[in-house]
Formats: sequence, C-alpha cells, structure tokens
Amino acid sequence: MDAPGVMGQTVAASAQQFLAFDYGLKRTGVASGNRVTRSATPQGTIAAEGDARWAPIAARVKEWQPDALVVGVPRHPDGAEHENTRRALRFARQLRARFGLPVYEVDERYSTTEALAAGARDADAAAAAIILDQFLRSLA
Repeated sequence: MDAPGVMGQTVAASAQQFLAFDYGLKRTGVASGNRVTRSATPQGTIAAEGDARWAPIAARVKEWQPDALVVGVPRHPDGAEHENTRRALRFARQLRARFGLPVYEVDERYSTTEALAAGARDADAAAAAIILDQFLRSLA
C-alpha cells in the first residue's frame, strides 16, 4: 500500500532506500536512509557549483542505488517562496530528468540551523539527514 508523504506526495510502498539532498548554490549536502530503520545518515557534502555537481551526484546515486530521491525545499518562515525555493525545485526537476527516479520534496525550513545547533561538523550533510528523517517519519 502506498503511503502519503510530505507536501501531499504519495510514496510507493516499494520505495525502501532513499538519498536526500540539501541543495545549495556552492554546496549540496547528501544523506542516505531507508524505510525499515526510518533513519538517515549524513553522507558528506558535494562542494561543486552548476554542472560540476552532477558527476559526484551520479556517483552517489550509483553507490547507494536509491529507490527515490528527496530534496529539501526552503521557504520563508511564513511559507512563502523565495529565490532559493525556486532553485531547489529546479534541482528536483533536474534530478528526475537525469536519473529517472521519483523525487520527493520536503519543506526544509531551519534544517541547517538545526544541524548547526546540534554541533554538526558538516552542516550541509547533517541538514540533508534532518530533511530525510522528516521525510521518513512522514511515511505510514
């Protein structure tokens, strides 16, 4: 049975392994996780801009073989969109097109702040893990 995910997206029950991204212009945090343990683990940050980020992302997708991808989508505190919201949504569309996998979007307000408050050494990867943990908790 499929489960309702976050932001009104339905997640297929067959999707077990996930790779999540905390997208940024210069750095993109990565985390992996699965439905069984409902936990996420930071997997480092890709420090690359523009098209240079795609080769390391492809390597992570090949390594982890996820069933689906998760992207954090930032918003203003009141939920309004801003420029980084549009950039993250574009990144999610590009992931879908490049890898042919389902991509789920998660509201990621304050994930980096939360990662820094927890003392994360790699705030971007820790933020990606927070995003993925939130997504995994949303699954039935």
